[in-house]
Amino acid sequence: MKIALVQTNPIIGAFEKNLENLSFQLARARDSGCHLSVFPELSLCGYPPRDLLERPSFLDAHDHALHEFISQVRGIACVIGVLERRRGDGKFLYNSAFFIDDGKVCFRVRKQLLPTYDVFDERRYFEPGGSALPFFFQGVTIGLSVCEDIWQDQRRYPVDPVALLMDHDMVPDFLINISASPYYHGKLSERLDVFSTLCRRHNLPLIYVNQVGGQDELIFDGHSMVMDATGAVQAAGKGFAEDMVIVETGNWQPEVRRPVPEDSPEQVLEALTLGVADYLRKIGFDRVVIGLSGGIDSAVTAAIACRALAPENVLCVALPSPYTAQMSIDDARSLAENLDCGFELLPITEAMKAYEQILSPLFSGLPEDVTEQNLQARIRGTLLMALSNKLGHLLLSTGNKSEMAVGYCTLYGDMNGGLAVLADVPKVMVYELAHLMNREKKLIPERIITRPPSAELAPDQMDQDDLPPYEILDPLLRGYLEEFLGVEELVERGFERKIVQDVISRIKRNEYKRRQAPMGLKVTSKAFGYGRRYPVAQGFVE
Repeated sequence: MKIALVQTNPIIGAFEKNLENLSFQLARARDSGCHLSVFPELSLCGYPPRDLLERPSFLDAHDHALHEFISQVRGIACVIGVLERRRGDGKFLYNSAFFIDDGKVCFRVRKQLLPTYDVFDERRYFEPGGSALPFFFQGVTIGLSVCEDIWQDQRRYPVDPVALLMDHDMVPDFLINISASPYYHGKLSERLDVFSTLCRRHNLPLIYVNQVGGQDELIFDGHSMVMDATGAVQAAGKGFAEDMVIVETGNWQPEVRRPVPEDSPEQVLEALTLGVADYLRKIGFDRVVIGLSGGIDSAVTAAIACRALAPENVLCVALPSPYTAQMSIDDARSLAENLDCGFELLPITEAMKAYEQILSPLFSGLPEDVTEQNLQARIRGTLLMALSNKLGHLLLSTGNKSEMAVGYCTLYGDMNGGLAVLADVPKVMVYELAHLMNREKKLIPERIITRPPSAELAPDQMDQDDLPPYEILDPLLRGYLEEFLGVEELVERGFERKIVQDVISRIKRNEYKRRQAPMGLKVTSKAFGYGRRYPVAQGFVE
């Protein structure tokens, strides 16, 4: 049997566009001689629809599109992820997989394991399904599951849907899993480990089909795959792009062979590029503006923006103050020339004087402090937002995860923007991305990479005057934020107690800033935002 694994990039709630793409891909698979096409989880509405599921009109539009799609499934069968309404007590929806053949729904499976950790909140909307049976097609017995139902290897749930499936008299010849599994650095290795363990444990080949595309802060990477019963990858889909992988059952050989994906900085770069491109496309923007400081963060943000968009749709603006070094201006200009994007110079000295004059009656007799530094950032933020409004460009915020964690950023200043590209990228990884992009072509001037980082808001200011070296700060943050280590565990890892306590205190104090930050693209296992819900007002001490 010839099977097409079809990873699609839906727009949430854009039922006409999603239906058009699904119909096109279905026809492609049929014309390629496939007997079965497999689409991702919730393909028609896109994942995650969140509280749109509470709107009856949204569900009606979904059902109308589903009815139309079902009528088109002829000459080829398909598996597709859909919303299924239910009656009775509990939630009124299932997250389901339908097997459709000859214009009819012939079989259905409801997702049993509903994740509620990190960015997932499926129990808010869905009722869990019961144990599933296999189904027959083309003389083959097929098991069918939805996303989380094959992730029981981590033992978060009291039941194992795959074990229950294998406990029936009809043992499946292979298992299909349709998914909408978001990316983060390290996720590819996790998937391979979990899936290969499952295949070996049950002596069962696996067909895994994943959604692709950026959706708000989440980035879905695709990387659909086929594993044989030994856990070896026999076929792999593209990463971060729509794709169709065609395989034959039995030997599981693909028509086009691709290497098995690996976790790498290249994957992070591809994820961020897709995240920017899709966010802009799906909200209706095609141009961006970026404040270019001459530092590493804004340089990497600008370079990613030029990968995601045509460079002529990227406007970089340098806003120097009296504390800005001439080499920062020169480097910003050189970067824009290398990227072949727009560049403007807007000095803020006169605006600073105007603010100081307005505030002087109230500031009289008070020493200068961080207030004057923050004013510079807020002047820049105001000017950049004015350009955004007037020119119709989305402002990209440039701060990194290390700075966001400890509050080394200015609310209503450099935090302004419609999307924070690097908000989940630690500072050390920002440098890795810069080196990576320079391997392809020398885009980022070497001096931007080698200079000590500085906000340039005061004379001779350096980041390390106020923060630990990023080579220390980043692994400390990873231990605390992503591994949930406490003070004593971090000290046991070799971090100084004073530094640990200071960093944790900063993280807690600056929760209020992060609540007001623009949405950031998620590329680590624990990002600030929807998947990390901490109170602002709290008294807990580690």
